[in-house]
Amino acid sequence: MPELPEVETIRRDLSPLLVGRTITAVRIHPGAERLAVTHAPRALERALVGRRIEALDRHGKYLVARLDDGRSWVLHLRMTGSLVHTGQADVAERFERARVDLDDGSSLRLRDMRKFATWHVVQDAREAMPHTGPDALSAECSAAWLRQALARRGVAVKAALLDQAVCAGVGNIYADEACWIARIDPRTPACELGPRRVARLYAALRETLTASLEHRGSSFSDYRDGLGAAGWHHVHVHVFRREGEPCERCGATIEKTRVAGRGTHFCPRCQRR
Repeated sequence: MPELPEVETIRRDLSPLLVGRTITAVRIHPGAERLAVTHAPRALERALVGRRIEALDRHGKYLVARLDDGRSWVLHLRMTGSLVHTGQADVAERFERARVDLDDGSSLRLRDMRKFATWHVVQDAREAMPHTGPDALSAECSAAWLRQALARRGVAVKAALLDQAVCAGVGNIYADEACWIARIDPRTPACELGPRRVARLYAALRETLTASLEHRGSSFSDYRDGLGAAGWHHVHVHVFRREGEPCERCGATIEKTRVAGRGTHFCPRCQRR
């Protein structure tokens, strides 16, 4: 699933190409009707046609296109979605689920193998992202906020980091990476972390998210940026999908377990409970 660095990379790529443009046509392809959440597919198409995109924002894993009528078009890529800006005449690729044509002759294509992506058109963007906390790279998501949020949760710290009400935008990759950087066993109950370890974890989250942004995201499988290219942070990860390999910090063998139903990678020596 595209996480904060991937979605922010897409936003940065698409913003100069979409802002100020007017949508001239929208087509949700047959079989992808559940993409439309707030409207029936044809009604959602009509809601977007003729609208000018005033701004392209992001919160957590959501893209938010601000429209000239005061509403917001909120997009979530879910498991395998990608948004790519192309020429309008380009042939539809495999797994293309929707197409948005713009007044400059270009188009925006949604590709999604699993067909889990969602589109909302709402008056207030928060309607489309209920129970979502502060963005993980925002000022609101401070060390103090993280300490308070974790203190209320008896689940494993990895599970708490995956909770979008805690730090919106953090997913499996960067939860594993942050725990390794902070030397915290991902299975540790979140409420057992003291102030010093929470401070380390907060710094580690910002470090791994920022590093991935610099590398334009992680392309382990389906992720592509707004221009269709792969990111390269996956070659810089410390533990994620490196089970059986030596830890670059201590040489111990990286292990894989399951936390909150998700594959979880850690070093048994560096990240002792």
